[in-house]
Amino acid sequence: MKNKHPEYMTTSKERFSYWTYFIGQNIYYNITAVFISTYLIMQGINPIHSGLVLLIVKVWDAINDPLFGFIFDKVKFKSRQKCLPWLRIATVLIPIVTIILFSIPSGLSAAGKLIWFGVAYVMWDTVYTLTDVPAYSMLNTMTANLQERNTLLSVNRIFSGGGVVIYGVVLTWLISSDVGMSASWAVAILSVFSALTMVPLCLNCREHNYKPEEEPDSFTFREMFSYLGKNKYLLIYYAGYCFTDALKTSNAVTLFVSFYLFKDEMFNALLTVLNMVPGVFAAMAMPYLLKRFDKFATLFWCNIINILLGFVIYLLGPQKITIFIILTVVRCIPMSVVGILNYMFTPDCAEYGQYKSGISAKGITFAIQTFSVKITAAISSSLALALLGLFSWISVEAENFAELEALGVQQSAGALDGLWFVYALVPVIGMVISTFFYLFYKLNDKDVQIMAKCNSGEISRAEAEKLLSRKY
Repeated sequence: MKNKHPEYMTTSKERFSYWTYFIGQNIYYNITAVFISTYLIMQGINPIHSGLVLLIVKVWDAINDPLFGFIFDKVKFKSRQKCLPWLRIATVLIPIVTIILFSIPSGLSAAGKLIWFGVAYVMWDTVYTLTDVPAYSMLNTMTANLQERNTLLSVNRIFSGGGVVIYGVVLTWLISSDVGMSASWAVAILSVFSALTMVPLCLNCREHNYKPEEEPDSFTFREMFSYLGKNKYLLIYYAGYCFTDALKTSNAVTLFVSFYLFKDEMFNALLTVLNMVPGVFAAMAMPYLLKRFDKFATLFWCNIINILLGFVIYLLGPQKITIFIILTVVRCIPMSVVGILNYMFTPDCAEYGQYKSGISAKGITFAIQTFSVKITAAISSSLALALLGLFSWISVEAENFAELEALGVQQSAGALDGLWFVYALVPVIGMVISTFFYLFYKLNDKDVQIMAKCNSGEISRAEAEKLLSRKY
């Protein structure tokens, strides 16, 4: 396939291969970040104990992501490639560790199950870092064109959303009362499929904008912290992001909300499909919207709309299903926009950080993104489990929803109220807190493009200072 855009550095085949990668990567992410809470509860483990172990193993994450980012920035492969060698390794390993994580033997004691989970989760977390930091760093090594990067990320969210739909529909269906497959087998099937969608990137993509000879020969921890200290917008943005996603407890309990409050676990699959439609249109429109509107202003106001609609949904409750569906689908439009935009700011912050410090540290920058994504997923799952435990949630051991339904365990009214609180209100609180951090983010698209030209040597520092809209 030939390049249809003269300004672009990548071909159509490369862009398509890059996008399909994120189908599989998002399936892996959602299996572990979203389904893990349901899986642990259905192992008969106390939700408070599960949440505590889930949080403890994330201590490794605090070391793992920045450490890998440091290694990523220092390592130079003989192939003169920056990201692809890591992604090829990760594509082989990620299905293996995912299957291990979701194959806890039923004969183990509760303590044994928690130990298995803790060890396997650390393995999974380490490998997932290899799938994430290099994949997003490739935005900068594939192309120097800011519009091309935005297009890659915008369309990427459609394919990522496809991964979410495949996860939500297929996994729910496989473990539903209708099919009754064990969670372990369902995860294994999805893991193999996901690996196949990630292979094209490893074979077809090239890093056109990577010049190893221009990277610093040495990079110390002191320089790393100096770089982070000068990259204030990276820290401001991800502080806001972390509060939003750390309190996004809805994902961890969606299957139980469908089963207990809407009386059918397949309701989760219906919502997944319905939410995908406005998400696709939002992703398709995003490249055109970003030509007219600054992406951060768009993110900020969509966040405000999400907050208002979230409060309305919580106050109405789950009793009026039709109204709930309508409001959820309407809310999906601004939520989809936020989801698409979320990862567009890391490349901008990488350019800003290099412009301010003189240090090219894309690995560290994208490691902050990966760390934020994974630590918030762990916190949200842990928080959801802990809150359910406080509302006296009854844990049962079941391989799928057919077994859960056969057991006939009834949750108390207080536990069901707590389930709705965790699903509908806690995420809104997170978005409210994040809004205060976003008020201090001042980086805009036009200035980022000027910084990128300066960093690549197209213009001088003096020329860049004259062109910038403000002093940074």
